[in-house]
Amino acid sequence: MNEKLNNMSNLQQRVIAAIIAVPFLIFCIYYSDWTFLGLFLIIGILAQLEFYKLLGLDGNLPLTYYGTFCGVVLHSLTFLIEKGMIPYQNYYILSPLLASIFFIKLYKGKDEKPFKNIAYTFLGIIYVALPFALVTVLAFMTNYEYSWQKVLGCLFLLWASDTGAYFAGTKFGRTKLFERVSPKKSWEGSLGGFAASMIVAYILSLYFHDLKAWQWFGVGGIIVVAGTYGDLVESLFKRSIKIKDSASTIPGHGGFLDRFDGLLLSVPFIITFLKLFS
Repeated sequence: MNEKLNNMSNLQQRVIAAIIAVPFLIFCIYYSDWTFLGLFLIIGILAQLEFYKLLGLDGNLPLTYYGTFCGVVLHSLTFLIEKGMIPYQNYYILSPLLASIFFIKLYKGKDEKPFKNIAYTFLGIIYVALPFALVTVLAFMTNYEYSWQKVLGCLFLLWASDTGAYFAGTKFGRTKLFERVSPKKSWEGSLGGFAASMIVAYILSLYFHDLKAWQWFGVGGIIVVAGTYGDLVESLFKRSIKIKDSASTIPGHGGFLDRFDGLLLSVPFIITFLKLFS
């Protein structure tokens, strides 16, 4: 099976992965808030483990499993608090958990640069776990009620932006967007992603009524800009350790970091936009 996939073009692998994964993602998000939690917990764990593994390839020693555990606690607390099951004071649980990172490093005698690796441990929580927790905030923005429309809508916009940029960049890409970091990305691809995102935003405004039309267009614009920067930031990270993909977990897409890098940096801006202008 792996040999057959390897013999396929990148586009063929992307299509097959989408046919398998997208219906499953849609089902988990649509079915209930608990399946939504399970889905994003798993994705968050796998993405955070990927991040720490990549750091390890460059000779760093972050607290991989403890950092991921802190990410799981952050995500779970956010879900329970946003759902209204427990009071927000439970966020204080994170304080001793995060402070313990310093204590644990005291006993890692083989670590020659402990504070550097402490910083990398925190970075994995901030860069990967926190945005996935913010997706939960997005899902429960209205009176503790779960909104699958907001989550799915954002994913549809992200996928539209990525797909539009991929095809437009492949067909028309000439002007480099940020050659130093990502030689393949072009302004033409970005414009294609923007056009695709605006079309999907219009369709969402017709059928998904949890946000108003202008909000869907605003979210779409944020995803195009912040999502592109998210992709560039991850490319910068991968170039710094001289690898192409964060993993080979998803055929045609690389790893979970590769697939959700646009979401990591766009979600904080989406939350802020909707909180200020809802």
